[in-house]
Amino acid sequence: MREWAIALAVLLVFVFAGEGVLTLFGLSDASLRIAGGVILFLIALRMIFQSGTGLFGALPQGEPLIVPLAIPAIAGPGAMATVIILASHAPLRTVEWIGALSVAMLVALVVLLFAERLLGLIFTAFAIEMLLRGIETFVTQLRVTPP
Repeated sequence: MREWAIALAVLLVFVFAGEGVLTLFGLSDASLRIAGGVILFLIALRMIFQSGTGLFGALPQGEPLIVPLAIPAIAGPGAMATVIILASHAPLRTVEWIGALSVAMLVALVVLLFAERLLGLIFTAFAIEMLLRGIETFVTQLRVTPP
């Protein structure tokens, strides 16, 4: 529950500051979608094909405050990329994005409480969708902008 709350807080920060992050680092939507999709896909595969070392490898002694469940498993690059893209493309709909994020996080909480592997399968589908959209955006930009 603590990790879920931290992940929600991190994603809400990216709803408001995401466009500034994109501008600061000169990132395009396509690169953000592809990178987020690849990372989310790798996380999802680790969730489905678990090893004895845990989701993100061996953990140090003691309980970490926010890693590895809150960040990057819940509020990882894929989720951050998604809220940045949504908020930057339609900044006047921020209240709607917060509502949608809240509903999505509640669903994630329910799924986390019941089945990590199911979440891994869902993350895999999200990752593939992000990859496809990122590649589609990249290819479309290549067609519009001649070399």
